[in-house]
Amino acid sequence: MVVPGFASGDASTARLRGFLKSIGYGAFGWGLGRNNGNVPRLIPDVMAQTERLAAKHGAPVRLVGWSLGGYLVREVARERPELVDRVITLGAPIVGGPSYTATAAMYVRKGYDLEGIKATVLERERRPITVPIFVVYSRSDGIVAWRACIDTYRNPRVEHHEVSSTHLGLVRSPRVLRLVADLLARSTGGTGSRA
Repeated sequence: MVVPGFASGDASTARLRGFLKSIGYGAFGWGLGRNNGNVPRLIPDVMAQTERLAAKHGAPVRLVGWSLGGYLVREVARERPELVDRVITLGAPIVGGPSYTATAAMYVRKGYDLEGIKATVLERERRPITVPIFVVYSRSDGIVAWRACIDTYRNPRVEHHEVSSTHLGLVRSPRVLRLVADLLARSTGGTGSRA
């Protein structure tokens, strides 16, 4: 399942999903409309979608999250590791929430407490994510500060992959699409299906 970034929906990840389908994956959108950025409300919804897919396919699901979608899929993996084969994040602000993104000022205008969000993110990270995590980031992202994409927490199974891409290119660039396919195909010791 591919989860879109803030203020976008499944149309934003259509190229990535189309590519994955063309090479044999059952690539699904999240089916929840536009990502409104309300993380506490979205995590249970993404978890429910993941649970449905895992039940339908009889195997843990491979989750790909772009931008804020990457943060959401990490949290699903943290809460329900039995549902998740692996996580791939693409330009995801995993450190500090929106504080280190081009959308920080918008969050402040809407009344969000960025320091409170940072504290919540840090508190959640006290519990490690046990499934494999593949972090894809770009120093030329332009929307999310690349250092905020780096998993500096104590998650035991993390790999970082630097690419040269804009933020939008992370779900459109042929090189990034091939990297995602390689990461999905990589053996991690699990028994996940190609869903």
